[in-house]
Amino acid sequence: MRHRRIDRLMTREVVSVHGDAPFKDIVWVLSQHRVTALPVVDGENRVIGVVSEGDLLRKTADQPTAPGDLPAVPDLEAWERAKAEGTRAEELMSAPAVCARPDWTVAETARLMEVQGVKRLVVVDDEDRLVGIVSRRDLLGIFLRDDADIRREIVEDVLGDTLRLEPTALTVEVRDGRVDLAGRLRFRGMIPAIERMVATVDGVVSVSSTRLTYDTDDTARGGTRS
Repeated sequence: MRHRRIDRLMTREVVSVHGDAPFKDIVWVLSQHRVTALPVVDGENRVIGVVSEGDLLRKTADQPTAPGDLPAVPDLEAWERAKAEGTRAEELMSAPAVCARPDWTVAETARLMEVQGVKRLVVVDDEDRLVGIVSRRDLLGIFLRDDADIRREIVEDVLGDTLRLEPTALTVEVRDGRVDLAGRLRFRGMIPAIERMVATVDGVVSVSSTRLTYDTDDTARGGTRS
């Protein structure tokens, strides 16, 4: 199976700032391009961090208040205090940046986003140079894949090349990414394996195997005939 790589989904024209970019310039770039975060790069376009609206708002939260106003946010951590007092991107950014590689699959990238709790990832090459950015919305694009294309991959790659089943062994129907499998297998134990493999095909939303039958229940002691 050929899982989609994120270099086919990512945005290649990425707006970034250099480490010495001043606070107001960062705010201007965020506003002009309507983004919420920017990669921070060095002179050779290597990613050294990411600066976001949240990073900039720490400065606002740490501003002294006038009499009668609500108090400023108390007891900031040392690193938060340093950011609040920073004036350049390299002082305000979060580092190191959480990055992905162009050859990662959608599943690998989505897993890292989930673990890190982020909505987008900077994409870098082997030398950590900026090559793109990928968002959750980009990854969801695989679910716009054509049903016929999904079915073709299931029949040819999963059932044919991987499981070595005859092309006519099973009937595969795909509608809006939902896969329905029907037909007769030799062993019952094949069903969970087929379900798992079909579910990993890019663009598959769900898999139904209720119409699959079998000759022998190899999961039961001694084996039984269906």
